[in-house]
Amino acid sequence: MKRSPQRITSIFSIFAAMVSAIAAQTVVSTEDIRPKVDEYMNSRLAAKNAGGSVLIAKDGNLIVAKGYGLADVAANTPNSPDTKFRIGSITKQFTAASILLLQEDGKLNVEDPFCKYMESCPDAWKPVTIRNLATMSSGIPSFTGLPEFGELRKKDMKPAESIAPVKDLPLKAKPGEVFEYSNTNYIILGMIIEKVSGKAYEQFLTERILNPLGLKNTGYDHGKERLKQSALGYSLKENNVVPAEVASMMVPFSAGSLYSTTGDLHKWNVAVHSGKLFKKPETLTLMLTPSKGDYAFGVNVRTDAKGRKRVSHGGGIEGFLSEAAYYPNEKLFMAALVNNDRVPASDVIRTLTAIYDGDKYEIPKKRVAVKVDPAILDKYVGEYELSPAMKFKFTREGDNLVLEPTGQGKAAVYAESETDFFLTVVDATFKFIKDASGNVTGIEFTQAGRTSTLKKL
Repeated sequence: MKRSPQRITSIFSIFAAMVSAIAAQTVVSTEDIRPKVDEYMNSRLAAKNAGGSVLIAKDGNLIVAKGYGLADVAANTPNSPDTKFRIGSITKQFTAASILLLQEDGKLNVEDPFCKYMESCPDAWKPVTIRNLATMSSGIPSFTGLPEFGELRKKDMKPAESIAPVKDLPLKAKPGEVFEYSNTNYIILGMIIEKVSGKAYEQFLTERILNPLGLKNTGYDHGKERLKQSALGYSLKENNVVPAEVASMMVPFSAGSLYSTTGDLHKWNVAVHSGKLFKKPETLTLMLTPSKGDYAFGVNVRTDAKGRKRVSHGGGIEGFLSEAAYYPNEKLFMAALVNNDRVPASDVIRTLTAIYDGDKYEIPKKRVAVKVDPAILDKYVGEYELSPAMKFKFTREGDNLVLEPTGQGKAAVYAESETDFFLTVVDATFKFIKDASGNVTGIEFTQAGRTSTLKKL
């Protein structure tokens, strides 16, 4: 739900996918996986001072289920497999499933214009169907992308109040034609669930999903009091761990207000894909059928670099990042819940997958910033092209470089040497390339062990 730093985090996850070219290798044994996960997670903790909880399961059986680091720094309480974390936008698959349950009940149809179930709609929204909302193809702007959202997220607003600022804005595209991730869509879906069922979103979710499936460690986090056995959310400020910013949990609503554990997310995944949740097999097929941009009903469904079907979603909310991925053909599930909003859970899942597959991966190391002559930094200022639609803009502010990817916020860049730099918002590095005359010609961008070369414009 937060616009920053999660948006920058997601951008760099996309970069990693763009440059991915992983060769298929033999899956390693279970006995080898556990110590490798321990080594990676403990190194990550030492380098980034951020922990969490991770899980790997194959054929429904746990391979790894373990916590790392602290759930509460002040109380020195460790994270464990049973620690509850806010899961942010992983909430969306629970919301989408609720909509599909209502369709099975005959109370709505996903092909209906959603305004049929709303008390008032602007004219621009009237052609938008429930399916468009669920698959992020509505064209309705996201209220979390507004400049004023930084302040709005701190206010206790009802769902209708949250989305009010975008009601008079034009659609960003014709419904059904373009993928555009929008939290507005899923706030509206929550409102539809309440309207059609006659119950509060939390009550419907509890009665139709959480209780029947035995998800005892999953629920709606109102944010008014700390949940038992839950993690506190943290962030990084100048490489120091600090309590995360406080924001209202009323605002995320059906787009991001749930908490869970890695164990419950595994149990949920098994229930969805084994036929325990829906009455009809075609309902699950519908949930997993992508629209534009590989986005289906609350999940991304795509083929990975090895040609495997992958069903996944991530989440980000103040103090927390999350990621869960499922490979249905292999019945392989992974989840990572992190209580630090500057240390991506997506990096963990990427590495857990590499460990499972027997692929190469990097062990995190602690990076130490050094001072570089501002005159040298000035030579690096400029734009570097990753793709025609994405450029890295470097500027100098004081004695430091600052990176601003196309359409994104700024992020400080720290020097390890005169040519090597790193980010703290994600585990990524830059090496500035010079020709024989000492002119800067480009950069090498590296994340998750994969490197892409960007030409200086």
